[in-house]
Amino acid sequence: MKSVLRISALGAFVFLFILAPQLASAQPHAVTIQHWQIQYIPEKGSLDLPSSVEGDWLEADIYDPGTTLPSESRGVWIRLVLPPTSDWVNPGLLADRLYAQDIAVYRGEQLLLESTRAFAFDLNKLILPIGALSESSDLYIRILVTGERAGLVGGIRLDDFNDLSERFISRDIADVLLGTGIAFLGLIMLICTGYLHRRQRSTWISLSLIALTTGLLMIFYSPLPYIYFEEYGRLLSYLFDASMFVLFPSLIYYIDQMFEGQFRFFTKFRYFQTGYSALGLLALLIYAVTNGRFFEPYYLLSNRIFGVLILFQLVLVLVLSIIHALKGNKNAITLSIGMFLLAILGTADMIIYYLSERTYTLFLWKFGVVGLMVTLVIILARRISADYGTLVNYSKKLELYNHRLERTEKLKIISDLAASVAHEVRNPLQVTRGFLQLLSGKSDDKNKPFFDMATNELDRAATIITDFLTFAKPEMETVSLLNLSEEISKIETMMTPLAAMHDTVLLFRSQTGLYCHGNSSKLKQAFINVIKNSLEATGSNGKIEVSATAENDEVVIRVKDNGEGMEEEQIAKLGVPFFSTKAKGTGLGLMVTFRIIEVMKGTIEFRSVKQQGTEAIIRFPLVTAAEEPDSLSGTGA
Repeated sequence: MKSVLRISALGAFVFLFILAPQLASAQPHAVTIQHWQIQYIPEKGSLDLPSSVEGDWLEADIYDPGTTLPSESRGVWIRLVLPPTSDWVNPGLLADRLYAQDIAVYRGEQLLLESTRAFAFDLNKLILPIGALSESSDLYIRILVTGERAGLVGGIRLDDFNDLSERFISRDIADVLLGTGIAFLGLIMLICTGYLHRRQRSTWISLSLIALTTGLLMIFYSPLPYIYFEEYGRLLSYLFDASMFVLFPSLIYYIDQMFEGQFRFFTKFRYFQTGYSALGLLALLIYAVTNGRFFEPYYLLSNRIFGVLILFQLVLVLVLSIIHALKGNKNAITLSIGMFLLAILGTADMIIYYLSERTYTLFLWKFGVVGLMVTLVIILARRISADYGTLVNYSKKLELYNHRLERTEKLKIISDLAASVAHEVRNPLQVTRGFLQLLSGKSDDKNKPFFDMATNELDRAATIITDFLTFAKPEMETVSLLNLSEEISKIETMMTPLAAMHDTVLLFRSQTGLYCHGNSSKLKQAFINVIKNSLEATGSNGKIEVSATAENDEVVIRVKDNGEGMEEEQIAKLGVPFFSTKAKGTGLGLMVTFRIIEVMKGTIEFRSVKQQGTEAIIRFPLVTAAEEPDSLSGTGA
């Protein structure tokens, strides 16, 4: 029993100190008035407050607001019934959307609010404290405009005035902030135009104007700037119209550049659109200078005709974007997605706007603009990445070119030196060798080893001179169609005994029907040099694989060993005169190999990993057995 009492006491405590204050301070839910009556104001009719029985009152609601004015009308009276508002501490009313320039609000015969605009922008909002009323009352709203629409759209909301004030701002502030961000981005892009090459400026300027004007349209399409900066309202309305006249020519120019002028009709339409926009800007200037005197012709030019033109442009862009995306260009596909989104949402906006007899507020186009901006950022990032990749590739090519140029200069020096010295040195060496052999035959056995050593060194010197001559003049005496399978078989026969001496396994594999143009003896010399280097790198228990295959239009011969390998710095120096990884090497053998392969219109590439081995990849142009050999003579330096 005591536990039950304790639980009951605890429950009472929670109710009294927690729930009861909340219930006491609870406010009634907001109320939306969805039905009202309207009475149109004739062009020369009285603006006095009508009585409840005076004139013809038409029924209206949120589904049929009757905002399209009949001819010879300049405004509308709205009559609605306010319910009791005594339940709210500080009651108020909010009309989120009105088509109105001049507004007067009456409760009964009491004037609560009067507001006028000196500019022709009819999107408006209304917020008003109405005081606590214990009984229902009639509310009259008089709306005057210079355009073709006037009235209330979406009903009137009754709630606490503080909550309505927050809603008054929050419904439109997002558009203002988003537009400000986009416009600021466009302005920064426009300022940066001077840093670009003049070939890039036109496209960049059009993109900057697209961002700038779309941002301004977002800002000035909201009623908030006209309410809070009413003294600048005329200027803001002019900026809105000017942004519209600049946006669409910039957009169509940018798209035409993206299409690379492939659609001549679209290019001609761009010229027409630009001319019409220039006419619209001129009309805007006249309209502003004359203080709105020519409103009717300007309204026809800037709203009716230009609206239809924009609708046609968006549909055209939509169709061409799909056509261009089907061609497969990645940037075109990305941009086409953005343009497709903008075009379809903008088209839907315009269609709904005209079908609703201009009571619809355009808003879908804002999502299309955001989508387009996202795709433009993606394209920009992709272009930056592509430019960076191009720069890296260019740097590598430049480095390779400089390396080849340096190598060519060195090789030319050695070639000239070899050509001028080799002949002069070879003859004295041969004479000296002959006399040494003669003296060796007459000497005793004690001095004979010294004569043999001297003869061998002269032979080694003669071999080096021969390599110099081969390098200096690598022309082929005879050029023929070589069957690489047979040539590789001959090389296998020549190199197998040497491999056995080094205790190395030598494997040869070759496809049949591989042909290239060249000289058989020079080809053997080049491959013997490469295989000998591999034998010396592997040592005992080594393995060398030689394979020949056809890849695309080339014959690819790979010589792969499992030797000690090389570092990248060593690979870069291969073929450089007098560079060798061997203790007694001169580097001339590989240098000659490079020259022979070069003369045969081939290429050689080395890949190596330290302690894992080296692979030489040699490529020659693949020819058919029926082709005549090209003349390769005289291609040396």
